Amino acid sequence: MTLNRLSLIAGAVAASMLLGGCGIYKKYETPTTTPLTAAYAEARKAPADSTLFGNLLWEQVFTDPLLADLINRALVNNVNLDNARLNVDIAHAQLKGARLAYLPSVALAPNGAGASYAGSDISWTYQIPAQVSWEIDIFGKLLNSKRGAAAAFAQSEAYARAVRSQIISAVANTYYGIAAVNTQLEISRSTAESWGRSVEVMKDLKLAGRVTEAAVVQMRANYYSVLASITDLEVSLDKLNNTMSLLLNEMPQNWNITATLDFEKPEIMRAAIPMAELAARPDVEAAEQQLASAYYATASARAAFYPGLSITANGGFTNLLGSFIKNPGDWFYQLAGSLTAPLFSRGRNIANLEASKARQKQAMNNFEYAILNASAEVSDALTVYEKSAEKERLLVEQVADLEKSVEYTEDLLRYSTGTYLEVLTAQQSLLSARISFVSSRLAQAQAFINLYQALGGGR
Repeated sequence: MTLNRLSLIAGAVAASMLLGGCGIYKKYETPTTTPLTAAYAEARKAPADSTLFGNLLWEQVFTDPLLADLINRALVNNVNLDNARLNVDIAHAQLKGARLAYLPSVALAPNGAGASYAGSDISWTYQIPAQVSWEIDIFGKLLNSKRGAAAAFAQSEAYARAVRSQIISAVANTYYGIAAVNTQLEISRSTAESWGRSVEVMKDLKLAGRVTEAAVVQMRANYYSVLASITDLEVSLDKLNNTMSLLLNEMPQNWNITATLDFEKPEIMRAAIPMAELAARPDVEAAEQQLASAYYATASARAAFYPGLSITANGGFTNLLGSFIKNPGDWFYQLAGSLTAPLFSRGRNIANLEASKARQKQAMNNFEYAILNASAEVSDALTVYEKSAEKERLLVEQVADLEKSVEYTEDLLRYSTGTYLEVLTAQQSLLSARISFVSSRLAQAQAFINLYQALGGGR
C-alpha cells in the first residue's frame, strides 16, 4: 500500500466524521458572553498606551537611587521570582515536546545471530531495520495538546510578570515602611527626652508647692509609656528589616534606610477605572490563559471519542527474508496503516469530558473574578491615596495647633494657674498627632505603590 493510498484513506475517514468533530478544531477566543468579559475582550484589542500610570517603567516611578538599587537586587536574587522564571522554562520545554509530537518517530534496531547445525559452518543472519511511525492528527488530539501547552506557557509568563510586579511593590512598600518607622522612632525618642525633662520640672514644682506628688507620678508614668512605645517601634523596625532581607534573599540585617516620605507623587483623580488598564494586569492575563488551557483540555476530551490513524513504515537491510538465508543481503520495506477506535471506553471518555467541562467553568469563574478583583484593588488604592492626602493636610494643621497648645499649657503651669493635667493632655495629643501624621504619609506612599501594582505596573 502506497503512502498516497494511505493519505486517501485518512482523508476519507476525516471527511466521514467531520460534521461530528468540527468543534474540536476551533481556536480559543476571549469569551464575550457577559458584559464584563465583552468589555475585557474589546480592551485587549486596543493598542497599549505607554503614558498610562500602570504602563510606566518602574525606574520612572521609583527614582530614589537607594530604592532603585534594592529593587534591582531583588529582581536578580528573589527566590519566588526565580521559581516563577523556572516555571516558564518548564512550560516552554513542555510546549516544545507538544510541537515535536507532530513529527514521525524513528527507531533503529540492528541485530545479528549465528547458528551451526551438525558441525556445519556457522550461518550468519543479520538485520539493520528502521521503523518510522507517524500519527495522523485527524481529530485534533495533537493540535489541542499543542495549543494547551502554548496556553500554559503564556500563563507561566504572565504569572512571572505578576510576581515581578509584586516584588517591585513589596520592596518599595518595605523601603518606605522602614523610613516611616525610623521617623516615628526619632519623634518618640525626642518626646521621651522632653518628657524626661518634664518629670524633673514636676519635681521642682512639687518642692515649690505648686503641684502634688500625683502630678509627678503621672508625668513619670507618661514618660515610661513613651519608652515602652519605643520598644514596640524597634520590634516593628526589626521585622521590616527582615522582610527586606527576605525579598533580597540575604541574611537578616539592618538596612539603614533614612529616606523621607517627601517623594514626588502625581495627582491621580479618576471617576472610573478604564478596562484597558485592568486588562494589562499580568494576573488577569494569567487567569485568561488558564481558561484557554481548560478550553483545550475540553477539546482534547472531545477528541478522545474519535478514532486515531497511524502510518508505520519499516525498512532496512537484511539477509533474512522469509524462511531462507540470502547472502549477501538485500533491502526491504513495508508500509502499513492502522485505525484505532475507542469502542469500549465511551463511559470513561464521557466522564473525562464532563470533568473537563466543569474545570473549564471553574476557570471561567476565576477569570471573571480576577477582573472584578483587579477593579476592586484599583478602587481601594485610589480611595486610600486620595483620602490619605486629605488626611495629611488636616494632620499638618492639627500638629501645628497642638505644638502651640503644649507651649501654652507648659507656660501656664510654670507661671500662672495652669494644671498638670492640661500639660499631660496636650503632650499626649501632640505625640499621637505626630505619629499619626507619619502613618498617614506612609499610607499615602503605600497607596501610590499599591495603585501602581494594581494597574499592572512593573511587569
